[in-house]
Amino acid sequence: MAMATESGRGATGVTFGARLAFERISHAYAGKPTVVDVSLVAEPGEVTCLLGPSGSGKTTLLRIASGIEPQTSGRILLNDREIAGPAVFLPPEQRSIGMVFQDFALFPHLTILDNVRFGLTALSKKEAEAAAMQALARVGLESHAKSWPHVLSGGEQQRVALARALAPRPAVLLMDEPFSGLDSRLKDSVRAETLAMLRESRATAIVVTHDAEEAMRMADSIALMRDGRLVQAGAAEDIYRNPASLFVASFFAELNLFKARVKGGRAEIPLGSFAAPGIAEGAAVDVAVRLPAIEPAPAGQGVPARVVSRRFLGVVELLDLAVPGAESTVRAGCAAALSRPMPANCRLSRVRPTCLCLKVATRTHKCGSRRHGFTR
Repeated sequence: MAMATESGRGATGVTFGARLAFERISHAYAGKPTVVDVSLVAEPGEVTCLLGPSGSGKTTLLRIASGIEPQTSGRILLNDREIAGPAVFLPPEQRSIGMVFQDFALFPHLTILDNVRFGLTALSKKEAEAAAMQALARVGLESHAKSWPHVLSGGEQQRVALARALAPRPAVLLMDEPFSGLDSRLKDSVRAETLAMLRESRATAIVVTHDAEEAMRMADSIALMRDGRLVQAGAAEDIYRNPASLFVASFFAELNLFKARVKGGRAEIPLGSFAAPGIAEGAAVDVAVRLPAIEPAPAGQGVPARVVSRRFLGVVELLDLAVPGAESTVRAGCAAALSRPMPANCRLSRVRPTCLCLKVATRTHKCGSRRHGFTR
């Protein structure tokens, strides 16, 4: 039996997480590529987030991993055992991979208990019912075992879907934007509960999301996709501090963009002059500055600016600033305590030292020959 936790929920049954590897996976619908040569590894017991805009191939990759959709080329390996490839294709029920769908996919004609035990076909009816009740206890919904899905809230339905996916104790759990239908306050609590259960179960998890903040809150590693391709993968902090392209940088934070040319090894923008190592003299560059990198400066220091508008958001205050030489307003996200005394005419520090580091990509952006620099 599951042990009771302090919250009154049952402890999550322990699963042995597996290593799930995608090797050069490609896929196409009606000849149109949806996933292009993606190689990625989800390590045992870790949470990996597939991040990217709509239509980037995230859900397709999950469907391929689960066996719902066959890939066009490439291989899927579970603990180094091929489960999908040129000569092998295990059906979904033989992969030890569970899936939570975006709309939860609960059966409206079945009770909550019957929904959860639906996939426990290898067990006797009595054993399946006991396992389903244990799974419901893990998510705190055993009292709703005889209820119908339509009487539950969105958060409760999400927990039922999670219980159903965890009941067979899969080695890998796939979750397709599981929190997208929840309001912001409920989303935070349900996400925290889900993450705690994943940690307790020790299952390997792959979670699809288009929300960068959500990915950073949940994931041990993040894989960012765009147009079916894997753009960058790694720990959240590594990607945030060392973006591989302007697209990556802009996906994780709002940016101020400035156009400049390299002169004397430096790029001059209205907020100051920044080193541009490895870039040819006279080359055109884009310099990106994140909003938190700009803050008020003491009188007589920094860059002059005029506050055009301000919006108080509690912890931070968003400022639109008119800065001499800038073609458009410059946005800053200052700590509220710092920004409130700021007069209409003020001075800005260029960037906080901890946020300043210009990185220059060695590849050109696909929409042109302009290279990219990042200050963070």
